[in-house]
Amino acid sequence: MALGAGILESLRQALGDDVVLDPATNDITARRRDFSFEGTAPVLAVVLPRDTDQVSKAMRLCHEAGVAVTPQGGLSGLAGGAVPVAESVLISTERMRAVEELDPAAQTLTVQAGVVLETIQNTAADAGFFFPVDLGGRGSAQAGGLASTNAGGNCVLRYGMMREVILGMEVVLPDGTVITSLNKMIKNNAGYDLKQMFIGAEGTLGVITRLVLRLYPAPQATCTGLVACAAYDDVLKLLDRCRRGFGSGLTAFECMWADFYRLGTDAYGRPAPLPHGHGFYVIVETQGADQDADNTRFETVIGEAMEDGAALDAVIARSSRETTALWAIRDTPGDYSKVLNPAINFDVSLSVGRIGEFAAECHVKLAARWGDIHDVYFGHIADSNLHISARLVPGHIEPKAVKDIVYGCVGAFGGSISAEHGIGIDKRDYLHHSRSPEEIALMRRVKAALDPAGLINPGKVF
Repeated sequence: MALGAGILESLRQALGDDVVLDPATNDITARRRDFSFEGTAPVLAVVLPRDTDQVSKAMRLCHEAGVAVTPQGGLSGLAGGAVPVAESVLISTERMRAVEELDPAAQTLTVQAGVVLETIQNTAADAGFFFPVDLGGRGSAQAGGLASTNAGGNCVLRYGMMREVILGMEVVLPDGTVITSLNKMIKNNAGYDLKQMFIGAEGTLGVITRLVLRLYPAPQATCTGLVACAAYDDVLKLLDRCRRGFGSGLTAFECMWADFYRLGTDAYGRPAPLPHGHGFYVIVETQGADQDADNTRFETVIGEAMEDGAALDAVIARSSRETTALWAIRDTPGDYSKVLNPAINFDVSLSVGRIGEFAAECHVKLAARWGDIHDVYFGHIADSNLHISARLVPGHIEPKAVKDIVYGCVGAFGGSISAEHGIGIDKRDYLHHSRSPEEIALMRRVKAALDPAGLINPGKVF
């Protein structure tokens, strides 16, 4: 307790009472949890810096006092990466909301780490540009957290994950050292690309404070359709035809297994755009520059897929309302609490050609353990990402037992236990399914080099 009182006072003297909150006199309940987990470890102080200098001072003081730090962003994560699992000081970037510069020539946007994704998207759109990373938590997910988890979303197929759209970065190391590399250049091979160490590191190596993000010209045309296929092999044939037919214009290829499609329609009282009874349902979306020409091309490619038997049926959206309705089915997991509650959710990655085989085997193994389990499958597929959700039954179907089966299957198929949500505390015990002992040892060496005392975001990843 003396240590806690000491660091609280030191932080207040250096940064002021308006920046440093005392957990004893402020309700910090919401700061203990993300979308899936709640931390119960003691919190010594909450720091709400407004700029990099304040982050640096707080990190330096904590480092000198031997006090751990838990970095926090929008707390929209799904793996517990930002919840306190050890006695620590919370440093939140929520006040670092400045959009510093939009450079139209470089097509970049420079922001502080606390700027939420929706603001980034809207700022880009207002200037005639497009920021491609998109996900359901766009109203709360912050730039720093998106970088720290290497977030993906629905447009990864064309634009890549956060790693591909970050050109420059500023980060504060565990000892308070500030590394500023706000590069705007696409080509820059002047030594190590240091920012890559912090992208996807989940706040275990430093606190990201500013970012230079890459923008793209705003698409002038969007085409969206829902296609039914009989088997996963047909889904792969459809994907091949779409890749060849649309080229770089193919933006999304979202595959829903039959049970997921039924859940997303019937269980929510939504009309089914295509009849039930098919094995798979795929949302195909393209972006381009000429709506009329793109519509024609879209209809031609989908029509050819139906002619050769890869597709059995299709519907093409003719309005923004119809497009929204199609995506609402795919976005069902955001509202699972109504029909699949409580549920456990998985975000895994596998070789595209083996996803169908993996899903079938995973279902068989789960059903063999619990004949009454309700598990559903959907995924981005073209970028190798599969999502699995299963209903839990307290006292009968428990989270750990389901994880053991699913992650065991992932390991057997040579996949990744985390496609885009990170490891956090949720998947630490399963990292060995996707990383070799040598890889994990190298990660620990990098961690030890930058954070020898293990003071930043302890208890996460490994």
